[in-house]
Amino acid sequence: MIPVSSKKQHQELGSLLLFCDKTMSLAITFTILLAGIICTNSEYIAYNTSGGIVTGMINVHLVPHSHDDVGWLKTVDQYYVGANNSIRGACVQNVLDSVISSLFEDKNRKFIYVEMAFFQRWWRQQSEAMKVKVKGLVDSGQLEFINGGMSMHDEATPHYIDLIDQTTLGHQFIKDEFGKLPRVGWQIDPFGHSAVQAYLLGAELGFDSLFFARIDYQDRAKRLKEKTLEVVWRGSKSLGSSSQIFTGIFPRHYDPPDGFTFEINDVSAPIQDDFLLFDYNVQERVNDFVAAALAQAKVTRTNHIMWLMGTDFRYQYANSWFRQMDKFIHYVNKDGRVNALYSTPSIYTDAKYAANEEWPIKTEDFFPYADRSNAYWTGYFTSRPSFKGYVRMLSGYYVVARQLEFFKGRSDSGPNTNALADALAIAQHHDAVSGTERQHVAADYALRLSIGYIEAEKLVASSLAFLAESRSSTGPRTPVTNFQQCPLLNISYCPPTEVAFADGKSLVVVIYNPLGWKREEVVRIPVSTQKVIVKDSGGRTIDSQLLPLSNATLSIRNHYVKAYLGKTPSEAIKYWLAFSASVPALGFSTYVVSIAKQTDAGSTVSTVYSSEQSMTNNIEIGQGNLKLLYSADGGKLTHYVNNRNLVTATAEQSYGYYSGYSGTYKDPQASQASGAYVFRPNGSSPIKSESQVPFFV
Repeated sequence: MIPVSSKKQHQELGSLLLFCDKTMSLAITFTILLAGIICTNSEYIAYNTSGGIVTGMINVHLVPHSHDDVGWLKTVDQYYVGANNSIRGACVQNVLDSVISSLFEDKNRKFIYVEMAFFQRWWRQQSEAMKVKVKGLVDSGQLEFINGGMSMHDEATPHYIDLIDQTTLGHQFIKDEFGKLPRVGWQIDPFGHSAVQAYLLGAELGFDSLFFARIDYQDRAKRLKEKTLEVVWRGSKSLGSSSQIFTGIFPRHYDPPDGFTFEINDVSAPIQDDFLLFDYNVQERVNDFVAAALAQAKVTRTNHIMWLMGTDFRYQYANSWFRQMDKFIHYVNKDGRVNALYSTPSIYTDAKYAANEEWPIKTEDFFPYADRSNAYWTGYFTSRPSFKGYVRMLSGYYVVARQLEFFKGRSDSGPNTNALADALAIAQHHDAVSGTERQHVAADYALRLSIGYIEAEKLVASSLAFLAESRSSTGPRTPVTNFQQCPLLNISYCPPTEVAFADGKSLVVVIYNPLGWKREEVVRIPVSTQKVIVKDSGGRTIDSQLLPLSNATLSIRNHYVKAYLGKTPSEAIKYWLAFSASVPALGFSTYVVSIAKQTDAGSTVSTVYSSEQSMTNNIEIGQGNLKLLYSADGGKLTHYVNNRNLVTATAEQSYGYYSGYSGTYKDPQASQASGAYVFRPNGSSPIKSESQVPFFV
């Protein structure tokens, strides 16, 4: 049997057999022919990958990339080391090891990397010799950092300060280690896009361009027809052209065209260019490439198109990708109908700028995002609300801690804000604060935030003590004041404020304001006694109010203190003490809580109204000009009265909910259930609650 690899080759062998000596045995003839084939066709092929942009041709910019979620189905560390692979076979460490090795093999190959939370982990593990080599790849442009934040942040649910901070943290690492700053925004996977991203984290940051994948399916279809996938996005109407950035929306998802994915277990046909093997297909695959390029060129302005050669957690065996791209560039360019080249989004952006094209203007957000009918990705706006609240609370605390760290002076050996900064940066990932991660991953994010908070709490305490005592100190000394904080105030638990004020002792409350303007805020702390008074730092008595705690509040307090701390609260608190505090910009104010003397007025004790006890039709709340009236039977707001303006108005209050859609239809396109990603009610009318329950005001 003749091992031929194509019909044409088989015919050529057949013609050769006609000229063989008839006296020669058939086996010997085959041996001679095979020897000739081996000598002729098994030579090493040097693939030419050095081509650049060619004027007048369609240029296909091949951009090798791997989208590596900083936690989602697995935790960030599990993704990095490749643990828990029963959930997802993903190992970012393998991606980086494999990519770097492949880049060393050919100076024309390129790769972009995005998530610095992963790259930092990998970088710490490298030898100094390897670091020098990798810096060479960065300097030559083979390896380029795109976006450059610690994570690819969500754009709907974080605070914009957190987006700036996590991006700054990643850029600082890149600048310190490589002397570079990213040029391109790369928000390819978040579920919709905000104008804040275009302006604040695009134009204001100094990016040349911004690229992403997810927009409403109807918007994408319209833009494909009109060739408006690439636009100039003005993120702020008031700031006009100074807020704009060139923005590219991918014609499909952030993966290659169909038939061009080459991970080791992908199903796309590779280029087979060895005549000794079966299924020789060079021309067939070149034709596929050209057809896909021409199709994309029809929906893209200018003669430059970009192919994203990669997707989630790809390049764990990078050579399987680069081998095929080497071949495609070589054979497609020999074919001559289109031009293929290794590229990056920066190179692609420069080519777009050089084309001197007039681009459509886009204003406002790309929200909401839907990938098909009845599948609007707005569920994540509220998914995991407790975690969202935790992130937001610690974000504010981080701002305070950094300021106090600066005022006192940073210490390399003492407590600092590094752990909290890293945890908050990771938490801005589009599968973190968004609430779309698995439960064990959410727990991992929360644990990291907790560890960061504990470290920052020590810094805040020592810094406040330093600042509070610095006025009376004649020189540097170790502060002796012990400041304690109350991170569990949300469950009415604060041991420093709950102790009995015996033997003339007082409680000193220090309130810090991290904002750049004066603030008037109501402060609430739990106390165990009724006879208290509040004074400011000048000794003036401050109006204060005691709010009795309900049994439900005390039950929550006892349950969660036991759950969080493993112990039962030692004090039995009775009230929330509330008073109005005035705090200067970037400063702190001090208040003293002590036992009221007989001659002192003391704090006002509020009256509790219950719907079960009230004998009147309305309950009036408020002692000043503004009063709120509630119905005694239903517990709902009915009127409000402004005595200063002599205005009385009615108000209607109701409670309702939507029943979530279960996704039980057989059609997969119509069966998207309501959940962490998608808000989809089972009907258009809310269900109103008519039940009556006791209430307290």
